[in-house]
Amino acid sequence: MSDTKTFEIADGIYRFSTAVSGIGSEPFTFNQFLILADAPMLFHLGHRAMHPSIAAAVERVTPLASIRYLGFGHVEADECGALNAWLAAAPHAEVVHGQTACMVSLNDLADRPPRPLADRETIDLGGKRMRWMDTPHVPHGWEAGLFYEETGSTLFCGDLLTHGGDGPALTESDVAGPAIAMEEVFHAMSMAPNTGAVLHQLAGLEPTTLALMHGSSFRGDGAAALRALAAHCAGQ
Repeated sequence: MSDTKTFEIADGIYRFSTAVSGIGSEPFTFNQFLILADAPMLFHLGHRAMHPSIAAAVERVTPLASIRYLGFGHVEADECGALNAWLAAAPHAEVVHGQTACMVSLNDLADRPPRPLADRETIDLGGKRMRWMDTPHVPHGWEAGLFYEETGSTLFCGDLLTHGGDGPALTESDVAGPAIAMEEVFHAMSMAPNTGAVLHQLAGLEPTTLALMHGSSFRGDGAAALRALAAHCAGQ
């Protein structure tokens, strides 16, 4: 495991990336994102074993005690394994997630009660606005959902558009092609009846930055990348 690297991918949005070998044929990155505002939010909480490295990187940008919200896409070790470590490090932080995740998992897993969010509910961070969107089974998990930062048009994609390699923190090159190639190997997505509709709904936001949990983040026509993934899922 390499050290955690930090890069500002959009105004006030910092990416923390840790590359790991032994997953596929090339390094594989696990990325967290800090939305820096009056009430900062951390999206993706990482594995427990990675917490010391990630926390040290975040601390270099903002005091951990200043973090107000902790979020992630779905309940999985790489997304929330360090949940309680973050709650301990950030005593005023609140876990925020969709109502389903809170009901079936987080009310039990979290050391402090989580705040359940309704579909499309927004949190005003003070300078940034985060909109929660339920995306059940997209990319996987009944409780899955994503955040969209409205002021800067950044979509926090979770596992969507996952691709390998320890590439640049931010790219304007194609990310859909590498993501589709990886999906054909790992088959990580749940191909549910709503998959295409959800991807087109996300594309309708017309995001200009895609903050990806695995691989390089993307700047450009985010809608086109999401529609390309939807077309693949539809067998087109």
